[in-house]
Amino acid sequence: MRKLGFLLVAFMPALALADDENCATMRNVPDGEISLQRVVELGLCRNPATAAAYASLQSARFEKNAAYSSYLPSVDIGGSAGIDYRNKDWGDWSYGASLSASYLIFDFGRRLSDLNQTLATYRATGFEYDETVQNYVYSLVGAYYELLNADADVKTAQSAYDVAKSARDMANKKFNAGAVAKADVLKADTTLANRDLELERAKNNREVVKGNLLTKLSFPADQNIEIMDMASTFGTDAEIKSIDELVAIAQRQRPDLLRASANKDAAWHRRNSAFLRNLPSISASASLGWNDNNFGGLFGPESDRLNGSIGIRASMPLFAGFSNLYGARAATANYERAKESERDTSNNATLDVFTAYQNYKTAQKVLKQTKTLLASATESERVTAGMYKVGRATMLDWQTAQSELLDAQRQNNAAKYDLYVKRAAVALAIGDIKVGLEEDINATNE
Repeated sequence: MRKLGFLLVAFMPALALADDENCATMRNVPDGEISLQRVVELGLCRNPATAAAYASLQSARFEKNAAYSSYLPSVDIGGSAGIDYRNKDWGDWSYGASLSASYLIFDFGRRLSDLNQTLATYRATGFEYDETVQNYVYSLVGAYYELLNADADVKTAQSAYDVAKSARDMANKKFNAGAVAKADVLKADTTLANRDLELERAKNNREVVKGNLLTKLSFPADQNIEIMDMASTFGTDAEIKSIDELVAIAQRQRPDLLRASANKDAAWHRRNSAFLRNLPSISASASLGWNDNNFGGLFGPESDRLNGSIGIRASMPLFAGFSNLYGARAATANYERAKESERDTSNNATLDVFTAYQNYKTAQKVLKQTKTLLASATESERVTAGMYKVGRATMLDWQTAQSELLDAQRQNNAAKYDLYVKRAAVALAIGDIKVGLEEDINATNE
């Protein structure tokens, strides 16, 4: 439950968000630029899925507390009042009250098995809540970087449009001066129209991506949100541990692995409890009663007003239609299933860590390559533009250089923010998305 503690303390409602109002009841997105940390805190405060998971955790906690009741005596109290009808006449009122108590003394450990099963189930629910929160945080991280990427694409498309407009203006001047043919102007007009279309598509995509982030934050998709850009220096080889170290971390703290282990423990105790139901139990009981009636006469003397009893009772099931036998067998089969499920979850977790690790290392290389590509495309476009001005390159050459530069800028934008997502994926794979968030926040503050 160590991971659960962090999530309950760090990410439950309000935090530093509710300066003027409760974050859960906000109707509008906070003003100003919002950091990734604040987006995560705001989302966790408002998200219905994590709230539902937390309610399930609370339910499991109360069920766990209720399981301790088997170690305490049970006490019942009752009362009665009645009037009899005999020989066409109504008799007198009679009254009674009773108090009884019982306590389980010994049951060969079945009570303890039931309690341990409930405790293991509570732990499993806690880890399920942890997993729900981490998956939601990861989805927010992805949506956040996707919006940053969409913003960067809009800026890239706007820059490409400005360059195309400059090229069209230059082609017009050279055509008017008789230096180039009309075809250059037509090509420049076509390129400018394409760049205008690409700019509109980029803006539309940004609106869609923004709506996705707002929906994850439980705000209307048509509102506006401004988020902070991230640092441009990241992705060094020293940032990540070896694959063996990551797998070891995942085995210790990944929520689905811990949940599978807790479910296996619960199944083990459930199997023991099912077997122990076939063994005897010993209980102590006591009762005290009071009644007041005046039947007398034909029905005998007046009853004693006070009566009571105390004793010890032993019971053992002899035959219950084979339900206990088959129940024990079913519990054993469920335990075997839980063991195999834990093993399968462990294998999948190892694969997740390996895949996330490889994707992150690849994303680092891709970013380096796109930086090189962008630098080359930028220089190529600059040189080709200069050559066209002096008549040593054609409009087609310049348009080709512009297209290559636009593609390089888009690839670099995607690689930059994809690296952040891939790093968050590594943190999610080892079961500690907090680490990935802290690294991103620290990089932003540098």
